[in-house]
Amino acid sequence: MNFLTVLPLAVVMVAGTQLVVAVFLASSDRPRAASLGFLAGAGLVVAAGVTVAWLLTRLVGGAVADARAVAGKVDRGPAIDLVVLALLVILAVLIWVRRHRSGPPRWLGGIEHAGPPQALRLGALLFVATPTDDLTMATVGASVARHDLPWWHLVPFVVVTVLLLALPLLALLLLGGRAARVLTRMREWAEGHAWIVNEIVIAFFALLTVLDLIRSG
Repeated sequence: MNFLTVLPLAVVMVAGTQLVVAVFLASSDRPRAASLGFLAGAGLVVAAGVTVAWLLTRLVGGAVADARAVAGKVDRGPAIDLVVLALLVILAVLIWVRRHRSGPPRWLGGIEHAGPPQALRLGALLFVATPTDDLTMATVGASVARHDLPWWHLVPFVVVTVLLLALPLLALLLLGGRAARVLTRMREWAEGHAWIVNEIVIAFFALLTVLDLIRSG
């Protein structure tokens, strides 16, 4: 496993409400400033979230390995794989249950008038308060730590997540006045079909985790 393996989960991080909010901000009173603030808030939370999961997994895994070393058993990989698999199952169920929800959460009212500071807070709060994002960050951090990969392997995941979230802003910058139609299509796709892509990505990553379990068995 390397950092490329976890990159598809970046789609799960943004496809849905997160992308819808990014589209709204790209269509707001101050689209560029608000979008950049939103991306900064989201990027900080995602970076912190996967880092915390990576650190906790390494600490817990190291403690378990030390305890088992006394008995001659040092393989902590399968236990972490089972935790990751459980997180993926919970994530898949949550996405299925929430599949018909659309638009930004009610507590994000007035985002069309958001300035950079407010957009930054919204970006941070949205990723902290969304259970699917929390579970995805935990899964990514735990998976990278489980394979004894260094912290920097988390950086591409954070970068791709922010880049995907920046698609509405990029459409605005590249297309100018013609961006309205593209942004509308992005919003409609995120509201209607994002959950299907998310489930496919989760199933793919779950398969990789099961193969890890089989190889370590």
